[in-house]
Amino acid sequence: MGFYDESMGSATLDLPALFSGLLPAAILRVWSNLPEWLSPMLIFGVCVGVGLLLDSVGLAVLRRLAKRTTWPGDDVIVDSLRRFPLVWMTLLGGRLALERSDLPPQFEKISTVWLPVLGIFAVTIFVARAAGGLVGLYSGKAEGLLPATSIFRNLARIVIYLLGFTMMLQAMGIAVTPLLTAFGVGGLAVALALQDTFGNLFAGLHILASRQVQPGDYIKLSSGEEGYVEDIRWRNTTIRALQNNMFIIPNSKLAGSIITNFDQPDPQLLFGVELGVAYDSDLEKVERVTVEVARAVLQSVPGGVKDFEPNVRYHTFGPSSINFTVTLRAHLFADQFRLKHEFVKRLQKRYQAEGIEIPLPSRTVIVKPESTAEIKPAREE
Repeated sequence: MGFYDESMGSATLDLPALFSGLLPAAILRVWSNLPEWLSPMLIFGVCVGVGLLLDSVGLAVLRRLAKRTTWPGDDVIVDSLRRFPLVWMTLLGGRLALERSDLPPQFEKISTVWLPVLGIFAVTIFVARAAGGLVGLYSGKAEGLLPATSIFRNLARIVIYLLGFTMMLQAMGIAVTPLLTAFGVGGLAVALALQDTFGNLFAGLHILASRQVQPGDYIKLSSGEEGYVEDIRWRNTTIRALQNNMFIIPNSKLAGSIITNFDQPDPQLLFGVELGVAYDSDLEKVERVTVEVARAVLQSVPGGVKDFEPNVRYHTFGPSSINFTVTLRAHLFADQFRLKHEFVKRLQKRYQAEGIEIPLPSRTVIVKPESTAEIKPAREE
């Protein structure tokens, strides 16, 4: 059905012999009488048509089958296959068409070298895309294994691309060992030239390995920047502030900063609201009313920890009021703002109903009366 061509050093395919047991004799006679230039074109066209069919209908069938399974990785692999069936079948059609054609020897390298190199390149892109997708999938789903950041996806793609590049060089007949030796010698110079880049890369890996800062955490740096960690990339970390602005911080700067992580070890947050009442207030009543309002806010407002018991702590005799702190608990850092908003509104209304005064800042000025005593002049000597 096929034969081995020693001059080309590879197995070639004789299509009439291959399909002689499958196709009717009339079709074989028509095939054998075709012009020499038409047969390769038909082979190439059939392969491209099959590639288009696989890329549209075949992948649609695979997607439906993948959605029925419980493993999410097959969805990632099927999505990574997009456009590749057409590319692979086009390369296969070109290889078969060139083998069928009677081309001069100088064109033989296209079939034996360049088309395989392009095939390896296409497979490398597919494997890198699938590997990056799988790493991102499992880093997001496997709790405690890998954080869901782009640095690990990029590293996986880089490794795949390096392996594919090595295979392409071997397919082109280029010796890889001398190149690896040269890269090893020149790697020191490259490392010195890119020491800042490599420093940020390893700082990012250190941050992820320590798991003290992860995507989604709300952090505050000693330099003042604060917000949600969006992603830790190979060179920098992106932080989204509450105002929806973006801070881009080099990983080395982040690793060397003093960081307050509001999501570690527990994302729930204790926060206080500072208040003050008049000096003539009944402090027992103030405490009872304030705790009732705070408890109702935690129970009804989204973001409040319902089973937390708020408390009141008096701490200062101020210039015009007795000051105290009300402690509440929120599920997340951003929830405290909504809870403070509702608590202040409801407490002001309840204080008015209960007759509890929140005094305005005031100052008592005591003026001593002028002395009526006669001031005698100094005696002259």
